[in-house]
Amino acid sequence: MSGRARLTVCAAAASMMAACSLLPLASPGSWIFRALLCVCLQSGVGAAARRVPLARPLTVLAQALVSLIVLTVMFAQHQALGGVVPGPHAVRQLGDLIRDGMTDVSDFAIPAPVTPGIRILLVGGVLVIALAVDAIAVTYNSAAPAGLPLLALYSVAAGLADGGTQWLYFLVAAAGYLLLLLAEGRDRLSRWGRVFGGAPPPNSWAGGSASTAGGTATAPVRTGRRIGAMALGIALIAPALLPSLGGGLLDTTGRGGGTGGGGGGAASAVNLVAALQNNLNQPDDHEVLTYRTDSTDVPGMYLRIAALDKFDGAEWSPSQGSTVDIPPVLPLPQGQAADVKYKPVVTRITADESYRQELLPMPFPALSVRAPGDWRFEPEGRMVVGQGGQTVSGEQYTVTSMQLQPTAAQLAAAPPATGAIAAQYTKVPSSLPPVVAQTAEAVTKSATNDYERALALQRFFTSGQFIYNTQAKAGTGVDAIARFLQTKEGFCVHFAFTMAAMARTLHIPARVAIGFTPGTLNANGVMSVGLKDAHAWPELYFEGIGWTRFEPTPYRGSAPSYTEQTPTSPGSDPSEVAPHGNAATPQPTASPGSSCAPENRAPTGTCTGVAT
Repeated sequence: MSGRARLTVCAAAASMMAACSLLPLASPGSWIFRALLCVCLQSGVGAAARRVPLARPLTVLAQALVSLIVLTVMFAQHQALGGVVPGPHAVRQLGDLIRDGMTDVSDFAIPAPVTPGIRILLVGGVLVIALAVDAIAVTYNSAAPAGLPLLALYSVAAGLADGGTQWLYFLVAAAGYLLLLLAEGRDRLSRWGRVFGGAPPPNSWAGGSASTAGGTATAPVRTGRRIGAMALGIALIAPALLPSLGGGLLDTTGRGGGTGGGGGGAASAVNLVAALQNNLNQPDDHEVLTYRTDSTDVPGMYLRIAALDKFDGAEWSPSQGSTVDIPPVLPLPQGQAADVKYKPVVTRITADESYRQELLPMPFPALSVRAPGDWRFEPEGRMVVGQGGQTVSGEQYTVTSMQLQPTAAQLAAAPPATGAIAAQYTKVPSSLPPVVAQTAEAVTKSATNDYERALALQRFFTSGQFIYNTQAKAGTGVDAIARFLQTKEGFCVHFAFTMAAMARTLHIPARVAIGFTPGTLNANGVMSVGLKDAHAWPELYFEGIGWTRFEPTPYRGSAPSYTEQTPTSPGSDPSEVAPHGNAATPQPTASPGSSCAPENRAPTGTCTGVAT
């Protein structure tokens, strides 16, 4: 093998060894094999072009064109001319994928799922670095400066991933760079600075005169310092310029959630949905919360984080409500009448150190919150928001909440919502496909009040027509809702947001809550909540009762008892409410040995026994 061929192989190997540092960022890691294939093709074209030989700029251009063709075949073949040539439609598709990838990178926690957008960013990014390394080290005969793009690639991974095994990936990347330097040969070491200036021409070193050697002995040292300074600059700056993984609300990396600005900020509208799906698809169910409670309705102990009530057609997001200092006693829930029974419940919650997001998970509705640190209260969505980088990591806090006990009769007798509540929470975008309202009308055609309509919507989703699948494409916009009604396959996000949208078309105020199902009882008698307990559910508003939880997702969580009752209060007329199953039965409470994995929990609160 010639020296130039050996250098080509070593340049490709160094690029791929540095690319290994990206493996912890996304799972599964099979994307790296695509990157390896692309780099091999790119290096082969470079070797052939140099053998012809082509001019150096033309060699780099040929490699870039082939790289674009390879990416087109991999990611936009159906839009390409002849399935190969990147025409306008293919280029547009590649651009769309890159934009999707940038969004996904901001939304997902590490390790992110390898979506098409993230895959093209990973493969394309490695390909760009490999082209730079090959051009600098082989085409332009300067292996030493080729370490700069390799360092940039490693710096991206080091800046985004948790510490852990990054030192091992650094050793692999460093070994690749040393391999590249060895392939170039000892005679190239004295000419490191030629690209950056300061080193003498090659023939000046060949003369071997004492005066020449002595007069220029410090040039390689000066140039080495410049390279070191540039390397350090790239290592510090590159990660800061790139979008951060781990921006999801439910992640364990601490960047999600919402923050309120000083003196009354607002909860930020991050993409909670992407983070939720990411957590549901994690290979391990990492514990994020534990708690003890005196509630008699443990299956109903949902830990709520945020409420999404703004629907613009593209997505649902939280209202930008102002935050205030947490009062000793929180205001009563909106719209709740005095005759609605409730039981005060005290819950003591401990967050895992790794769970570092900025909204406080707690039972709904809370009456008081005692949490150390800098927290504020957002009244509209009844959320508790961290300030100045305050997160829930390692916190122990106590929440007193209301275990609401509305009856079916009270819900059935609730008058239609009016005023600001109706105006704000029944609003749907004009782009909502007609099929959503049409389906809602068809499902509820025999209902005579909003409570019956809500029950009919819940039964529609839990009756067996729909399939629960966490791998389904996420989304909360109008297209995602229409697609879900057509395919009848999705996970809690699809069920919750679709039911909320359908309820709004029926003029029932609705929003969606994000948080966790109650979790499972561990051997110590403590409830344990894991990433796979992440959940979304609709909240519907009834005048006199307030915001009430419904559970349309099959095999997740438990349906509230008031959705399984018939009206039995004095003076009520049972004929006014359509019966729903049997008369209300007590909800099972958690006890040692009765725990059930969240994916096996049926809407009734029973365990299906499906193997996990």
